Amino acid sequence: MPHHPEIPIGRFAPSPTGELHFGSLVAALASWLSVKHAGGRWLLRIEDIDPPRQVAGSATSILAALATHGFSADGAVLYQSQRGGAYAAALQRLRDEGHAFPCWCSRTDLEASGVLHRDGHCVSPAIAGREPAWRLHAPDLDIEFEDLLQGPQHQNVRTAVGDFVLRRADGLWNYQLACVVDDAFQGITEVVRGYDLMESTPRQILLQQLLDLSTPAYAHIPLAIDANGCKLSKSHAAPVLDMRSPLANLARALGFLGQPVPDAPTAAGMLRRAAGRFDPSPLRGIANSEPAAKPMPTDPASR
Repeated sequence: MPHHPEIPIGRFAPSPTGELHFGSLVAALASWLSVKHAGGRWLLRIEDIDPPRQVAGSATSILAALATHGFSADGAVLYQSQRGGAYAAALQRLRDEGHAFPCWCSRTDLEASGVLHRDGHCVSPAIAGREPAWRLHAPDLDIEFEDLLQGPQHQNVRTAVGDFVLRRADGLWNYQLACVVDDAFQGITEVVRGYDLMESTPRQILLQQLLDLSTPAYAHIPLAIDANGCKLSKSHAAPVLDMRSPLANLARALGFLGQPVPDAPTAAGMLRRAAGRFDPSPLRGIANSEPAAKPMPTDPASR
């Protein structure tokens, strides 16, 4: 994991679309261990910019579950729902510099044409009385970076994803823009997250370059899967964690990450001891949905 001359700052940024589950706990733990092992700060961000997908009360329950498991943020929690002005300013700069353009193409329009949206060429004309989405004009440019766990990565954003959305036609902000703006605002120097977000990283680096923002170090960990090989996530209806067993939950998560499980009477104590012994080497080169060890059971009673 990275070591910077300044104080490292990491973060965990869940979306409030359900309760904390094992996959989220693994991601939170990996980000916490990495930055705390290096003597840095760990921040929390609630990515609540997609109201149709949100579950009422889940932001509060996620934060409570993290506290139950011994996690304590080194600063106030940042809520993306309160950051619209910052995203609008970033979009305006991209518009002013010719990097963003309005687009009335729907996903159905693009699927029917069988092409990605590239080079600013729309398949749908402007529609009077309807707000457009705003897209980034993706340049024909290879984005390269060194993932701290997965090694060298590269992607031509134009070829791979095309002109991607920055703000949707319904006025909601896209994850890529909001993530980049907030990582810079919070001073994030390292991003430790699941491998499923690896594909987003080149788009985020491109936005950082266009907005003159610093690029954090990135480390993508293997996804937590159950005994049947299914990704443990809210979108796959992963079972919620048993809040009565935080030590057992942390032990499972440490085991998944290939880390020793220290003896400790409290969750916070287990975290502190685990950070002192953290070794990322068992995670290097393990990608996609491969676990660092064998799949973890989803029910603590089945251990």
